[in-house]
Amino acid sequence: MQTLSPPPARRRGRLRTATLLAVAMSFFIALVVSPSANAADSLLSQGKPVTASSTESVAFPATAAVDGDPGTRWSSTFSDPQSLQIDLGQTATVSQVQLSWEAAYAKAFQLQTSADGNNWTSIYSTTTGSGGNQTLNVSGSGRYVRLLGTQRATQWGYSLWEFKVFGSTSGTVPGSKLLSYNKPGVASSQQSDGNCWECTPARAFDLDPASRWATTTDTGWVDPGWIYVDLGATAQIDKVILQWDPASAKSYQIQVSNDATNWTPIYTTTNGPGFKETLNITGTGRYVRMYGTQRNTPYGYSLWEFQVYGTGGAPTTPPTPPADPANPPQLIWSDEFNSAAGAKPDASKWRADPGNGQNGELQVYTDNNVQTDGQGHLVLEARREVTPGSACPIDPVSGSGTCQYTSARINTGTKFDTTYGKIEARIKVPKGNGFWPAFWMMGSDFLTGRPWPYNGEIDIMEILGRETTKAYSTLHAPAYNGAGGYGGSYGLPGGADFANDFHTWTMLWNSTGITYQVDGITVFTVDKAQLEATRGPWIYDHPFYLILNLAVGGDFPGPPNSATPFPSRMLVDYVRVYR
Repeated sequence: MQTLSPPPARRRGRLRTATLLAVAMSFFIALVVSPSANAADSLLSQGKPVTASSTESVAFPATAAVDGDPGTRWSSTFSDPQSLQIDLGQTATVSQVQLSWEAAYAKAFQLQTSADGNNWTSIYSTTTGSGGNQTLNVSGSGRYVRLLGTQRATQWGYSLWEFKVFGSTSGTVPGSKLLSYNKPGVASSQQSDGNCWECTPARAFDLDPASRWATTTDTGWVDPGWIYVDLGATAQIDKVILQWDPASAKSYQIQVSNDATNWTPIYTTTNGPGFKETLNITGTGRYVRMYGTQRNTPYGYSLWEFQVYGTGGAPTTPPTPPADPANPPQLIWSDEFNSAAGAKPDASKWRADPGNGQNGELQVYTDNNVQTDGQGHLVLEARREVTPGSACPIDPVSGSGTCQYTSARINTGTKFDTTYGKIEARIKVPKGNGFWPAFWMMGSDFLTGRPWPYNGEIDIMEILGRETTKAYSTLHAPAYNGAGGYGGSYGLPGGADFANDFHTWTMLWNSTGITYQVDGITVFTVDKAQLEATRGPWIYDHPFYLILNLAVGGDFPGPPNSATPFPSRMLVDYVRVYR
């Protein structure tokens, strides 16, 4: 695996940049974000009912092995065989088991699953157990998971600090639904300033992955910190989902209450990983609280989402999620640019986006720099052309702070947007220091006042004129943007130059992720579950509009020089959207 250096910080639209790793592929060198084994699987066992063949004493109960506390343990009597059995509450596919042994460990043992707690199937067996911390990748299914010890490694019994089972459930608990949507929230404190505007408790329960609750900066960066939701009536809880900001909890409890005064823990951990946690836990109460006692960072506590599932309560029906594209997707919008030479872009599909660029760019965008060429192409032309009365960063070629260049930027803005689909364009890019062609999308709520990056940004293609053997595809959201955007760079086979010919950029986008392709070959993939588990919320389940532009200069490409060829053209053969 080859590692690529991150590009310098850059901005486009409002702000963006990114790069991660590159993987050699049969046709492209491409970055592919691939989840680690079982990255999207959940911890299923914590807080679940557990029974043991025996216990050494009341000080070492079976429940201690599934309480998430590494300082408590189960211990058996001093004989063989012994067992510890967990009831997951429903059938699950088991992918991994983690065992944290005390000095009294098993030399020979099996891991078994069962549908009924009586008939068992072995999914792991060893006669050479070494104790310590064991992570065992397994494959099996069942409602019950059992450790059966048949030979002790010491004269003592069997003792486990933790017995963790990871996997996925075959479905939700019958009748289970989201109970917390738009319900009242209360917290130990809340933040509302330039860094986190109106980050109130309600933001954690609004199903908006780009809004969050946070404890206040002046008194809230302390322990404990907490937030709870009023479900409106007593509920039977079977799952809680936490999507953390980096300001997350290392040690916390999920608690339930009937009066918001007396609380009962139903889940405890001292090793919270942050990001997205799916907790299959059980409890009963009207109120559900996250009670944090130790933070993962010097900052406070902050949650993008705090979702409670179960039955009962007084749920508010959440919005229906958008449907995935048809299979195969159908063409719903396109522009083939077949107008006569000199024609402006179709006004029913595109609108000009004139004015100064962002990101330290040196051009002024005008409506005069975009037209069709009569040969089936849209032309965005960059020119060395002074705009009197304008102001730009200092141009190193002329030394002037008056904008020395013009170019074009157009978007579908109020004309067309889409949620999901196959979005495709065939483009030929220019070559030369300072050029920055791009094909990208912005969340449509940007047009109604939601600021970047909360609206979301999807970069399908960016190329730097000074290095046209490399292209970039990147996502931007509140939790990852600018130099920390989520994306990658890639090249053509043999180091070929993108500027030498047309190439087709395609994005396949649905509710589970995004796949980027160039000339039909996959170059970069985004798995929604992996993104949420490692970087932050997925915010791409709402409409986005299309943008084409050719920037001159800026934080990412750097400025033009005396050798940069002007005028230069970005040619677009077509843009098509399928859904």
